[in-house]
Amino acid sequence: MNSSIASRFKGRDVISVLDFSKEDIEYLFKLTDHYLSNGYKEVLRGKVMAVAFFEPSTRTRLSFEAAMNRLGGSVIGFSSEEGTSVAKGEKFVDTIRMLDSYADVIVVRHRYEGSAKLAAEVAEHPVINAGDGRNEHPTQALLDLYTIYRFRGDVSSLVIGLIGDLKYARVVNSFLYILTIFKPKKVYLISHPLLRLREDVRRFIESRNVKVEEVFDINEVLSELDVLYVTRIQKERFPDPLEYEKVKNAYRVTAEITKRCKDDLIILHPLPRVDELDRSLDSTKHAVYFKQASFGVPLRAALLTLILGGVEGVYT
Repeated sequence: MNSSIASRFKGRDVISVLDFSKEDIEYLFKLTDHYLSNGYKEVLRGKVMAVAFFEPSTRTRLSFEAAMNRLGGSVIGFSSEEGTSVAKGEKFVDTIRMLDSYADVIVVRHRYEGSAKLAAEVAEHPVINAGDGRNEHPTQALLDLYTIYRFRGDVSSLVIGLIGDLKYARVVNSFLYILTIFKPKKVYLISHPLLRLREDVRRFIESRNVKVEEVFDINEVLSELDVLYVTRIQKERFPDPLEYEKVKNAYRVTAEITKRCKDDLIILHPLPRVDELDRSLDSTKHAVYFKQASFGVPLRAALLTLILGGVEGVYT
């Protein structure tokens, strides 16, 4: 255990994946490996985690809750605004202040960009961003990169393709941001022209010396890919319903790609999926997205352990 790195996590907010250094992330992954290999200890007994999910969630919320329970802690909170004082008109900051008085850490998801940062400014206890509008989803990016680490090892030698909604998907932003820390060989951005990556995000990625190329047909680059990251077209993020109607069936990844891809290609998806990722892929060796989702518990357990200062108890 490197106590100097562990101390950097204690009490910290997690608002952006860019809050972390490469050294921080590698340390987090080692603790995640430890939980996968050795199981969990109740190192957070007596600690309380509040989940403030103003938007629906299944995998993120439940994996955080499962992680906290496995570590011996308790969970309070809500998974929608219905039935809470928010539905009665309570302000976001007042809700955060209330939860801050009850809990040792707050995990927040909200439809507005910047909500997690605002929560961190209001709360005295650590805040973890579980998705803020179209902005970021940092723990998903950590999970995505950890999956690549488990299946393919060093990212620096890999060619990675992202296909789907690159314009509105916050998971894409966070995943690209974390890639700027680990520097893959190349990144292909594959999308319908109306779903191209936002220019500000692309400029930032390129400013961090990551080689990026935009294509509109996956067949142009499929044979080069080591990792394919698929995202759904998120109807709920579109400000204009007509724009969504134009692109809702823009692409579909099926088992046909396995005839032309590398033998060791892995396919990621943050889930849930709709029609963009055909179930014919589920039984292929390339599909790792369900394993990817399963890593959410040990990785988020590792993060909670470090933030709440329980890491010394893991190794004793």
